[in-house]
Amino acid sequence: MTTDQHDDTTPDAERGGHGPRHWFRRNPALNLAYRVGVGVVGGLVLVAGVLMIPYPGPGWLVVFAGLAILATEFEWAGKVLKFAKHYYDLWVAWLKRQSLLVKLLVLAGTGLIVLATLWLLGALALVGGWFGIHEPWLESPIFGSKG
Repeated sequence: MTTDQHDDTTPDAERGGHGPRHWFRRNPALNLAYRVGVGVVGGLVLVAGVLMIPYPGPGWLVVFAGLAILATEFEWAGKVLKFAKHYYDLWVAWLKRQSLLVKLLVLAGTGLIVLATLWLLGALALVGGWFGIHEPWLESPIFGSKG
């Protein structure tokens, strides 16, 4: 048997297995629970990151963190992480080569996405209310007016 191939009868020292993860692998029920836990935590982090992408801040970092968490247990997540990082790097390189006008247009588009989300969530009406501004167009079409 090569060092890359192991079965459940291979001693821990030969597998390089140590620490808590190996302990979970020995028990099928605990292994399943661990994998489900990693899936839930990694999935939540990934979804949070995807929601944060259009906003200033660490959206892509959180996406990559969620994929990295998932990749500890799921091979497909490692492949998606590699794919996403590759295209993110291409996007950043492309954006660096663009003129100031294109960079400003991308910035303006990001700002519009943020404003649209704030409007949809009712934040514009909330802040307007703090300053005594009660314009109908500030009201969220999702949550409507308060009456």
